[in-house]
Amino acid sequence: MAPASLGAFVADQRVLGIDPGMTRCGLGCVDVDSRRRVRLVEVGVARTPPNQSPELRLKSIADAIDDWIARHSPHVIAIERVFAQENMRSVIAVAQVMGVAMLAGARHDLEVALHTPSEVKAAISGNGRADKAQVQTMVARVLGLDALPKPADAADALALAICHGWRGGGTGQDGITEMVSAGGQVRASARTPAQRRWAQAQANARRTGAVDPRRRRG
Repeated sequence: MAPASLGAFVADQRVLGIDPGMTRCGLGCVDVDSRRRVRLVEVGVARTPPNQSPELRLKSIADAIDDWIARHSPHVIAIERVFAQENMRSVIAVAQVMGVAMLAGARHDLEVALHTPSEVKAAISGNGRADKAQVQTMVARVLGLDALPKPADAADALALAICHGWRGGGTGQDGITEMVSAGGQVRASARTPAQRRWAQAQANARRTGAVDPRRRRG
């Protein structure tokens, strides 16, 4: 897969999207510029064998996330928020991986945002109930790819990254756009200077309709 030419593209924000899963954890990194254009950096999946003990599987995923952070230096990590399913065992596994991803972001002093599946689908396709095929198609279109990103976990990770690049926010609640940390809303007085600048940039972006103008770190 190769992204189409974007001409003069100056990235203002780099987002690492993570679709948490124990067997397949989707990873997708994109750059977003001030015109809301998006460029693919890398997409992939961290896989772990089902017959391996859970703690070793979580370590493998944590190592993979650390590697992606080290290689790509994202400004923010966008993670899919776990939601209730009938299969409680699956929910627990996804929540464990979600925790690993959140911890990785905190250890690297990165902003961590949570987005619900419906929020991501609405951002990408305009339909909060879009199916996997629709999400893959729209992700490929947004990124100018000549093939659909596969597997679905990888496409979902890219969709998360694009959603955050376009919308910001990350409370994990639909319709709420205030930037929060993974642990909940952060009061302005508790933010670091860098976090205050980031929050102000988001507020300015929402007023102008542009994406968050955050410069890539050199």
